[in-house]
Amino acid sequence: MHLCYIKRRNSLRMDLQQVKQRFGIIGNTPSLNRAIEIATQVAPTDISVLVMGESGTGKEIMPQVIHHYSQRKHNDYIAVNCGAIPEGTIDSELFGHEKGSFTGALGDRKGYFEVVDGGTIFLDELGEMPLQTQARLLRVLENGEFIRVGSSKILKTNVRVIAATNANLEEAIKKGKFREDLYYRLSTIPIKLPPLRERKSDIHLLFRKFASDFAEKYRMPTVHLSQEAVNLLVSYPWPGNIRQLKNVAEQISVIEKDREITLETLVRYLPAPTQSNLPALIPQDGLGSTSSSMSERDLLHKVLFDMKKDLNEMKKLIAGIIQGAENNDFHFNEGQTAIIEKLNKDLSNTDSNFNPSPSYELPNNMVYSSPEIHHHEEVEEILSLEEKEKELIQKALEKHRGKRKYAAKELGISERTLYRKIKEYDLK
Repeated sequence: MHLCYIKRRNSLRMDLQQVKQRFGIIGNTPSLNRAIEIATQVAPTDISVLVMGESGTGKEIMPQVIHHYSQRKHNDYIAVNCGAIPEGTIDSELFGHEKGSFTGALGDRKGYFEVVDGGTIFLDELGEMPLQTQARLLRVLENGEFIRVGSSKILKTNVRVIAATNANLEEAIKKGKFREDLYYRLSTIPIKLPPLRERKSDIHLLFRKFASDFAEKYRMPTVHLSQEAVNLLVSYPWPGNIRQLKNVAEQISVIEKDREITLETLVRYLPAPTQSNLPALIPQDGLGSTSSSMSERDLLHKVLFDMKKDLNEMKKLIAGIIQGAENNDFHFNEGQTAIIEKLNKDLSNTDSNFNPSPSYELPNNMVYSSPEIHHHEEVEEILSLEEKEKELIQKALEKHRGKRKYAAKELGISERTLYRKIKEYDLK
């Protein structure tokens, strides 16, 4: 029994190596090997497969492996990028259309599901598919039926569907952008491809393969990395995954004259990973996109006024604390004391227009330096901002002879916002 297990394990390794050689797959990471094993095991069946992974991880290879080792390998195979087809024409591309069904439909046309009958269709970027098309696809998966655009005749097809996505479909379901029933119908057998940062032992192998290929393509000596450069290559997070690594290898192969690549040279080709700590605007609808009635300038305008309002409230709070301290008429609880301590610390570290005046001793031995409040400057600041906005709106209206549509476009705001501002400032 132990001997049979060893033979089976060795046979599995042989199969993996054959698959990798046939499809040019580089690497020996366990997660990658597992993905290939699942693909070859599910290939002889007709079960739908969902390939998941980040952009650039090579998701397009798995459908080819499945098709090649399936009973449909002698029939057609077609890959369709759902994100590259306009929403208005994707139904026609996939399911066909009848003559005269829409403007430009000069004749009958077969869709991919009709053309590839008996074969395999690979739907890439599935998360970009419109909801209406998702409903049509679900019907094909359930009973093999579809209807051409502009027709009422039900057609049958025998197509195996393999889909791929780099989007989080579970989040898309929560936001109403993807059908839950379609997700479970497609993900009967999920295959997850690991990102390159989780395949550290494969990174240098891949780079050497790409460098060798480009050296042959451009007829030049192959580049080699120093040990320090290899360490950097392996530790880099590679947000673009294999596609980014391949681009870097090609750039270095073509541009660098010295074939020995040092750490300093490699650094120039690796952009710093972007991570923004800036505050983000959270949309009211929670669907990940801002309202169409508000432009970016409107949102920025709103944020600035909200910040000014918060600043004025803080000034009033500080003024009340100062007055209470002067009159010795205040009672602080622990939470308020903590807030005041934080304000005291922040104000002491901030270069502002506040001028410190004599310190006041607060409870719990806390010393608070009271700022001098410039109410007059605050009023002038608000007036100057409002006057500037009023002046810009007036100029835009005069330029376009009172036509709000063109004035709003000039200002970069919506017409509804402009109308509200006109009423607010009593403009004519």
